[in-house]
Order: sequence, then structure tokens, then C-alpha cells
Amino acid sequence: MTYIKMCGLTRKCDIKAVNEIKPEYIGFVFWAKSKRYIPPEKAFELKKLLDKNIKAVGVFVDESIEKVAELLENDIIDIAQLHGHENEDYIKNLREMTDKPVIQAFRIRSSSDMEKAVNSTADMILLDAGMGDGKIFDWSLIKEIKRPYFLAGGLNCENIAEAVKTLQPYAVDVSSGIETDGLKDMKKIAEFSAIVRKEDES
Repeated sequence: MTYIKMCGLTRKCDIKAVNEIKPEYIGFVFWAKSKRYIPPEKAFELKKLLDKNIKAVGVFVDESIEKVAELLENDIIDIAQLHGHENEDYIKNLREMTDKPVIQAFRIRSSSDMEKAVNSTADMILLDAGMGDGKIFDWSLIKEIKRPYFLAGGLNCENIAEAVKTLQPYAVDVSSGIETDGLKDMKKIAEFSAIVRKEDES
């Protein structure tokens, strides 16, 4: 089974939509330069509305370890996703402050990028094309990977069936692919999820 992560939620209606669809994960972006950024206090309000069976992931880019740990320990998020230049020391130090899971994201452009991802000590890894720019990377680079991973980068309702069928990732991570004019689109959320679930059954 391929799990689903719907990232970059910012509104109460986004939470209402995912509560109906029930992906396994959703994401809040805490990187101030992102157009999907929300402050922790707003994420806290949205988290209270979220179905308890859906895990909330916080997306960070070179954030202080203390801030990440604080959001985890205060249950604003359940999992931290590190999308910047965080290294093994960063993960080690974060684990000294919290026992919550960590996802480390990697931009995949070559086999050496894949090697770094496979050797990460994070609980889970995410393979992406860039910083949420909605582009696909060369999937042939990851066909032989044995470690479970989140597949991200340019996924949408048109290509997700092929992605799941070809790669069978642990999870798929979508953001811009379920948006219209920069906002989450309820119809696209439902369609994307239905395609993934259908591929799981086939």
C-alpha cells in the first residue's frame, strides 16, 4: 500500500477536505519564504481540527533545533520534515530533545544524492526534485532503492498512477498538484487520493 501525504495546508477548509479523504499524513510548512507558510499558532488551531488518525508533518528549512523540538513536544506536529541543509549532527541533536519521528528530504539529481539518502539516520526519507517547485526528477535514479521513501516533486492527478505503479513508494507527497490558483482544490484532493487507492487495489 502506498500512503498519501498532502502538504502545504493553510485553511480550515483544507482540513475539512482531508478529514473526509483521510490521507495518512498532511503537512504544515514552517519555512517563512514559502507561499504556503503558516505560523505555529495557526498550525496549532488547524491541528485541533484534524482527524486524530492523520499525522501532521512540520516542514522546516534550516530551522533551529530548539524550535523544531518545541513544535513536536507541544503536539502542534507529530513528525518533523527537514528540507534544508540539516546534517547527521542536527538529527542526533534533535533526537536528544524529542523522540518524535524525523523525515529527511533529499534533492535527487544524481546517484550520489541517492547514496546520501539511503545512508541517512532519519526515521524516514523523502526524495524530491527541489524546494517544492512542482517539478519531477529522473525516476530512473531511484528504481533500485531498497529503503522505503516518500516520493515528492511534481506529482499530480495526471502522473500519480504511473508513479505508484512504476516505483511503489512507501508514500507519495503532493502539494501544488492538488491546487488551483495557489489554493488547495477539494476536487483535486479527492481525485488524487482516489487514483492512488485504485492503484493500490490493482
